[in-house]
Amino acid sequence: MKCVINVFLLLFFFCSYALSSNVSKYEIEIDKFPVDYSSFIESIRVGGLGDAEFSSEIIEVDKNIIKVAIHFDLKGKIIRQDDWQVQIKPKFKPIFNWAPHLTPSDNHIIAQHVFRTPALIAVNQQQGIVIIPDLDILANAGKNKWYMDMDAGKNIFLLGMSESRISDHVLYERCPGAIYDRNVEFGFYIIKYEEKEELENPFRCPLKFMWNRWGHDLFIRSLPLNLEPYVKYTYDWAFNNWKNSVWQEFVIDGRKVGAPVFIVNTTQSPNYPGEVNEREFRSIWNQAWFSSLRSASGLFRYAKRTANKDLLEKAILTKELALSFPQKNGFFYGLIGTEMYEEKLNGKKYNRSKGWDVYFWGNSNRNPYTWDAKQSPFHILDMSWTALLMLRWYDELEKDERLLSYAESYGRALLGVQYDNGYFPGWLDVNTLQPMEYLNDSPETSLSVTFLLKLYEITGKEEYRAAALKGMEAVKEVITEGRWEDFETYWSCCRIGTPQWVGKKVVRNNMYKQCNFSMFWTTEALLECYHTTGSSEYLKLGQRVLDEMLMTQASWQPPYIYVNGVGGFGVMNADGEWNDSRGSLFSEIILQYGKLLNVSEYMERGVCALKTSFEMMYCPQNLDAKRQWEKVWPFFDERDYGFTMENYGHGGSSSPEGDGMGEFTIYDWGNGAASEAYNRILDKFGKQIFE
Repeated sequence: MKCVINVFLLLFFFCSYALSSNVSKYEIEIDKFPVDYSSFIESIRVGGLGDAEFSSEIIEVDKNIIKVAIHFDLKGKIIRQDDWQVQIKPKFKPIFNWAPHLTPSDNHIIAQHVFRTPALIAVNQQQGIVIIPDLDILANAGKNKWYMDMDAGKNIFLLGMSESRISDHVLYERCPGAIYDRNVEFGFYIIKYEEKEELENPFRCPLKFMWNRWGHDLFIRSLPLNLEPYVKYTYDWAFNNWKNSVWQEFVIDGRKVGAPVFIVNTTQSPNYPGEVNEREFRSIWNQAWFSSLRSASGLFRYAKRTANKDLLEKAILTKELALSFPQKNGFFYGLIGTEMYEEKLNGKKYNRSKGWDVYFWGNSNRNPYTWDAKQSPFHILDMSWTALLMLRWYDELEKDERLLSYAESYGRALLGVQYDNGYFPGWLDVNTLQPMEYLNDSPETSLSVTFLLKLYEITGKEEYRAAALKGMEAVKEVITEGRWEDFETYWSCCRIGTPQWVGKKVVRNNMYKQCNFSMFWTTEALLECYHTTGSSEYLKLGQRVLDEMLMTQASWQPPYIYVNGVGGFGVMNADGEWNDSRGSLFSEIILQYGKLLNVSEYMERGVCALKTSFEMMYCPQNLDAKRQWEKVWPFFDERDYGFTMENYGHGGSSSPEGDGMGEFTIYDWGNGAASEAYNRILDKFGKQIFE
């Protein structure tokens, strides 16, 4: 009993308790800033941390940037406090807000896990501010977890510290349990701007600042880059070591075709000691994510460069498969799949394929209508992407007239469904070919713009150019609103807000649920419009969209991300990925803008995006990732080199024990896609960009 009382007394004496933040305890005086912020910020209020002694310092970084440094001296005490925060209130009313993650309620926060290029942005037509956490201090914060938040309705920015829990897929909510057992440092930067050019593109200043401060040095340390071993691992994995699971070869209407399968998992490793259990129905896709034709074009380039006849044949077999997809009045299917069945072994169920003798044509089941690929509607986006890849193959690799004919047949059909307002429909009923309910005014239209401009470039037919520019004009309203809605935003793994948020802003944040996929299609379409017309308006708008997309790219390396992450991409403002496979797809357009605008930051970011698309590969070059893989899948060995998860930390968390690693590889959205991007960029930019 005496021992218990002593422990209680010690805790009472040495610990200070507070259940929530006290945001009115301290106020930082704006009029004493070394730079005039009086017309930008109304107040900065700092909560108390128990009874710790508070001090602050304001540092001028340049004429438009200040740093606020905060210090709490705990004097050897332990403080338990569930939430601590700083509240920053702008003095102006914004018309545009941006944050990296959604916080639809007062209990939601932007947890540090999604601090890729962390910033809070507010602008109107006259002025704007950006709040950026001091990532140098965060890197040394230890177990104290940082967060951000943006209450646009109250016009308040928040920065703070709290434990959090993951809710939905993926949002974060405050939860109790934060403990402070050493002196606390906290800090953030405030950027102000009022120049017209800065207000029209509010992302350029924070991107440049963060890359110069953190990303650039990390990039320089990585040079020179040798990505060739990763490409070799990829093709050895797919066509040798894992060939029995990955490579699919069969006959359609007397024509031999082939391609790597859509997805494989760790049970299909040659080293796995148990029974194979296929994750999804065995299939091959030509869709906006998973494009066998895209991967095959990279394999074609590699096979030509290395004079590898076997790989060249496989690339051509995949092209033949794409040309085998039947067209219906010009429209065509997005995948071919096999019938599946369940087999029971020792009381357990295993997913099995009936083989390619029993196949069906279908479309992506990532849609609003059905999970059944056989019943899924035609997706305009998927068809425009595949048709664009056919044109690029025809233009850059080999003049196979069947590719042009197939793509133009689709192009004529596409013109027939364009709306008067310029948009293209989202989905078409597979039987009636009539437009369906969702995404009929979305930035998915941008991909059709790029396709039609390529078709115009090859054929010279003015109707394709006119339709493309009309479509681009429609998408301009999306850009100013930040309405980056596409199929992945709502009908992938992240279903929060489906369908109630479609076409509507999350009121508390004054933002739409956003996905960077549609930003990519739009920045590419705007660049093609610039090349076609010569109008600098398209280039200027394209750079703004590019920069918004780059806000989803990591500009630093957090200590709590246990793989190399700088330059890697997330996906949307309601998900948790790092190093997503889309980085390989995005890398060339970043490089194109960098070369055209002579911006070295873009060149560095583009190369980093490509590099990080290989970071999740299991191989000796990726020591950090390799250790993580072996903690989760200890049977992996050199026969698994090349296995590549599509991203890291997808579920919203990570740990040194392997949390954040996955269990599958999608060749066409992983190692095969990354290899395609490398081979394409190597052909177009040369080896010098990696040196």
